[in-house]
Amino acid sequence: MSDDEAKIEAEIQAKGLNAPRLNPAMIDAAIAGEQYHVFPGTTLTVCALTLRNGFIVTGESAAASPENFDEEIGRKIARDNARNKIWAFEGYLLRERLAAA
Repeated sequence: MSDDEAKIEAEIQAKGLNAPRLNPAMIDAAIAGEQYHVFPGTTLTVCALTLRNGFIVTGESAAASPENFDEEIGRKIARDNARNKIWAFEGYLLRERLAAA
């Protein structure tokens, strides 16, 4: 969970917003595995997050200047980009469940 997510989560809880919703822990719990690939001769890093149900979400990062490429940083950015996509998928799933109830 990022610092921004922690601040938002604290604000939501402080305001007593208790209706069904997603939270950062739920997003993290949806992730069952992760893999990374850096394409040879490039700075392009791809992160593939496998979710509990087997669906795969990808995120990417690339340094504009090859001299600035750092594989560890590229992996972090690519993972964050993939993880951010999970919010939309999990939000859709939650809304479907609420609509069916």
